[in-house]
Amino acid sequence: MEILLAQPRGFCAGVVRAIEIVERALEKYGAPVYVRHEIVHNKYVVEGLKNKGAIFVEDLSEVPPKAVTVFSAHGVARSVEEEAATRGLPVLNATCPLVSKVHNQGKRYVSKGRTLILIGHAGHPEVEGTMGQVPGPVLLVQDVDDVAALTLPADTPVAYITQTTLSVDDTKDIILALQQRFTDIQGPDTRDICYATQNRQSAVRDLSKLVDVILVVGATNSSNSNRLREIGTEVGVASYLISDGSELNAEWVKDAKTVGITAGASAPEVLVDDVIEALRRIGPVAVSVLPGREENIEFRLPSELTSA
Repeated sequence: MEILLAQPRGFCAGVVRAIEIVERALEKYGAPVYVRHEIVHNKYVVEGLKNKGAIFVEDLSEVPPKAVTVFSAHGVARSVEEEAATRGLPVLNATCPLVSKVHNQGKRYVSKGRTLILIGHAGHPEVEGTMGQVPGPVLLVQDVDDVAALTLPADTPVAYITQTTLSVDDTKDIILALQQRFTDIQGPDTRDICYATQNRQSAVRDLSKLVDVILVVGATNSSNSNRLREIGTEVGVASYLISDGSELNAEWVKDAKTVGITAGASAPEVLVDDVIEALRRIGPVAVSVLPGREENIEFRLPSELTSA
C-alpha cells in the first residue's frame, strides 16, 4: 500500500505558540496552571498537558484566587478578560495572533459606524470570543441562506469578518451573497484569511487527486479537521476523520492501493505516525510526502515567558 502525506498538515504556528505558552508557564510558575477551555481542540494534546500539571476549566469561577490562568488559542470575550482582571488573576493570553487580528478588524469596522457581520459556526469558541470582543451587536451568518434572511436595508453600511478556521473557499459564496445583498460593504483582504487553514485545505485537494481513501487525523470537535474530511468527501474520495491509529477500520482501506493522510491544525505529528503504524499492521506500506507549501511562520510568546 502506498501512503501519501499531505504537505502541509498538522500543527500551525498559532497552535505551537498556545501549547508552548502552557508548557513554559508550568516551567516558570509550577503546577497547577489553569487553562480556560481546551488550549487547542485535540484530546492527545490536552491529556499531555494535564499530565504535566495543567488544569482545564470552562469557567473562570473554577480558578482559585491568584492562580496562573491561560486563555486558549480560540480567544475569549471581553467579559472573560474583565472577570479575570476583577479577580486579579495573572493571565497569559494564548489567543492566536490571527484571531486577535480578526477581533481588531471587527472593532475597527464598528468604530466607523458599520453593522458587523461575522461568517462562522454558531457555538464555536472562536465565534463566541469574537462576538464578545466587539463592542456592539454582531450578526452571525453560517451560510448563504442566513444572508438572505438578514432584515437590514440594502443600503446599510455593513462590514464582514470571518472565523479563522474557514478558508477563502469556505467563505467565497457567503461573501458574494453579502456583496450582492448590500450596496455599502467592506471586508478584509483575502490575504488576511488564516494561512494555515487555506494551506491545509489546498493540500488535501491536491492529495484527493492521487489517492483512493483519505484519512484525516484530528478531533471530532476540531472545526478545521472536520472541514478537511468534508473536502475529501465533496470531491468524491472516501474520507474519514480519526483521532489516532486505534480508530482505523481496516474495511476502509482493504481495496485501496493508495491512502492519503492529512492532519488538522491542532493534531500533532505523533498521531499521524500512529495511523501509519496501524496501516503497517494491515500490510506492507511505502510512505512519501507530497510537495507542498512550506510554512515558516512563528508567533512571539508573551513577554512574561520569553525567559522561561
